[in-house]
Amino acid sequence: MTLDLLEFSAIRSGYEAGTITPTALVKTLLARIATYSDKAVFISLVKAENLLAEAAKLELEGSAGKPLYGIPYVVKDNIDVTGLPTTAACPAFAYIPEQDATTIARLRAAGALLIGKANLDQFATGLNGTRSPYGAPRSVFNTAYVSGGSSSGSAVAVGAGLAAFSLGTDTAGSGRVPAAFNNLIGLKPSIGRLSATGVVPACKSLDCISIFANCVADAMAVLSAAEGYDASDAYSRPPANHPLPAVPRLGVLAGKDKDFAGDVAAFALYEAALGKAKALGWELVEIDYAPFRDIAALLYGGAFLAERTAATRAFMRRHADDVFPVVRAIIEGGHKFSAADAFDDIYKVQALRQLTMAEFVKCDALLLPTAPTIFTIEEMLAEPVKHNSTLGLYTNFVNLLDMAAIALPAGFKPDGLPFGVTLIGPAFSEASLAVCADKLHNALGAGAGLTRAEPYGRYEGPSNEVSLVVAGAHLSGMVLNHELTSLGARLMRPAFTAPDYRLFALATNPPKPGLAQTPGFSGAGIAVELWSLSPSAFGHFVATLPAPMVIGRVTLEDGSVHPGFLCEAYALEGAADITAHGGWRAYWGASQVK
Repeated sequence: MTLDLLEFSAIRSGYEAGTITPTALVKTLLARIATYSDKAVFISLVKAENLLAEAAKLELEGSAGKPLYGIPYVVKDNIDVTGLPTTAACPAFAYIPEQDATTIARLRAAGALLIGKANLDQFATGLNGTRSPYGAPRSVFNTAYVSGGSSSGSAVAVGAGLAAFSLGTDTAGSGRVPAAFNNLIGLKPSIGRLSATGVVPACKSLDCISIFANCVADAMAVLSAAEGYDASDAYSRPPANHPLPAVPRLGVLAGKDKDFAGDVAAFALYEAALGKAKALGWELVEIDYAPFRDIAALLYGGAFLAERTAATRAFMRRHADDVFPVVRAIIEGGHKFSAADAFDDIYKVQALRQLTMAEFVKCDALLLPTAPTIFTIEEMLAEPVKHNSTLGLYTNFVNLLDMAAIALPAGFKPDGLPFGVTLIGPAFSEASLAVCADKLHNALGAGAGLTRAEPYGRYEGPSNEVSLVVAGAHLSGMVLNHELTSLGARLMRPAFTAPDYRLFALATNPPKPGLAQTPGFSGAGIAVELWSLSPSAFGHFVATLPAPMVIGRVTLEDGSVHPGFLCEAYALEGAADITAHGGWRAYWGASQVK
């Protein structure tokens, strides 16, 4: 069995066709892990007999009710898994948890198969992957270069084809920088969207569990299976949806802010990504990155560092000599700050937040480099603090501003090393960011992982949303469109109805459109839009719909059937047939000219 790219759709197709089974896939991956040259990727593995027994149990139970049935994954070793030690890459810290972290328990219930626990920068302190006594995982493209961190092993495992997805954590960019260095999707959800119960904290108020995958659809499938409010996590929040426009305005770096640490090839790939984004029809707006950069600098260069000190304080009192030297210096550095210093920096961030809000008036989301450049392991060890700060230039601010982010592959430099960009939006904008990230990932053509294979799966929005065909004043850009967008609705695509639909201008003031199916009529179809919104938003929208408009079933030219705007028959009497215009927008434009 060969599955070069462990994409969920390929795995599911194999299961459905009977060409592979969870047991066979597990055996294949265990063999790959055994022969993979980089032995620093994993800290511990699930015993083979236990993993095979779990796979066999899944096969007996079947896939019903298990959205991640038989999908193999690994987890960063600062997240609890029953029966496996949690080390946070510090042997003296290790303990055996009595229960799974909440997120692990949810993935287990969804049918995912956990293979093992991956290496990390000790106590999740670093963005490079070299700060572990278990060794330094390497980029899958060149073993002389860092893997990125702190979720180093998690990213390499997916990039090398040893797992279909993995969990990391992200405080300053640890779920995004390794994605860039291993040609992966790195989803950093909003704070509290995934429960952090059972996660060893780095900065508890900022930590997020993150997801590495080969495509956006896979990352969002994991998010959907694992998310949910958890009362045992003080920072947990119920999932929500902050919609972004279907045609977003993206904030991009102005010339003065394009800092790539001298990496000319990385600069060129960022410019190429901007060109692709523009070709997708998105508006690019230059922003002043200065306030974002200043916030980023405060995460490691100010009193916020003391939160890392607080997280490990009890352990450090007894075992400071057991901590990796660079990590120890960073954590102990928090002692120099007072409570007053912490409040001063909180005030600084709030003042800078106001400046970033002024920049967000210009745009809906940001499109930034994930990291300015990549370093060799030798370079990183020579300048561990300086180079680590460079890697966080475009990531460190995100959690301090309570934002969501998706990193994605953006091409390769002449030396064969990958480059990535990141879409960053407001909290709970993951669904809208994911739609954009999927389109851009596909357009850039960098593929995924070491194979650079193009994923088949596409992400068009949450699967539990309700579609709605819009034919009149609710079309994008028209007078009533705000009634949809205010409910979090998303434009999926423009479309045409099947040929047997006609459009009327009702005798109302102002005129309203009436869409009607007419058996036997054959036209060119009516121009409409297909929108998507949550079930609750759909219910609210329908409840406020005025007569004579009704929601019925509308057939599109591709044969798909969706709820959509229709009109009660009585209102069509005396209405003008405007089918020849092809749609309400064209009719309305022509009527305004008159």
